[in-house]
Amino acid sequence: MSFISIRSVTKSFTKGKTTITPLEDLSLDVTKGEFLALMGPSGSGKTTLLNLVAGIDSPTHGELTIDSRNIAGLSRAELTRWRAKHVGYIFQLYHLVPILSAYENVELPLLLGKFSKSERKEKIMAALDLVGLTDRAHHRPSELSGGQEQRVAIARAIVHDPGLLVADEPTGDLDRESADSILALLNQLAGEHNKTIVMVTHDPKAAASAHRTLHLEKGQLIEQNLQS
Repeated sequence: MSFISIRSVTKSFTKGKTTITPLEDLSLDVTKGEFLALMGPSGSGKTTLLNLVAGIDSPTHGELTIDSRNIAGLSRAELTRWRAKHVGYIFQLYHLVPILSAYENVELPLLLGKFSKSERKEKIMAALDLVGLTDRAHHRPSELSGGQEQRVAIARAIVHDPGLLVADEPTGDLDRESADSILALLNQLAGEHNKTIVMVTHDPKAAASAHRTLHLEKGQLIEQNLQS
């Protein structure tokens, strides 16, 4: 059974008198624990697809089911609650709060839940341990390398144990060595922790590290590559 099931999804926007359709009649299945890469030129629809899967936006038409929940039919308030519990976000520019330590940045998603201080500490240190940064828990972002900052961002994304991770150019601001380290960590999260990961990237090497690459062009699925 698919963890993500997309059936005949179309997404349209109205800009003035013009209708823009970044995705049209797209169908796709993603299994639990799969690491999927989305590639395509600017305007191909890959970011729109990522936003739909993450529950940031809703399709105009079609069905979108994640972990047996039809999120296409949720209200905006329901989507917000669903995202907070089930989705972790990883961005190109990390979006860490400069005045907070790594520990405090990772803690932010937990402040929305009903966790005691000791429960939060246990979850935060487990997440930092998973990304190899327990020794940097009390360092601020300015005291970390770019790769370490992205690891803190990943710890923040996984601290509430979501089933789905969405990554938007997660290695785009990193040197090759740091990028490879982050990609290895994402593979670990998928393979050992059964996280389903959907990643947008322009980097063929980053895409090659995923289990499968999906190519989009003008809102259409044109090719799927299975990595060896």
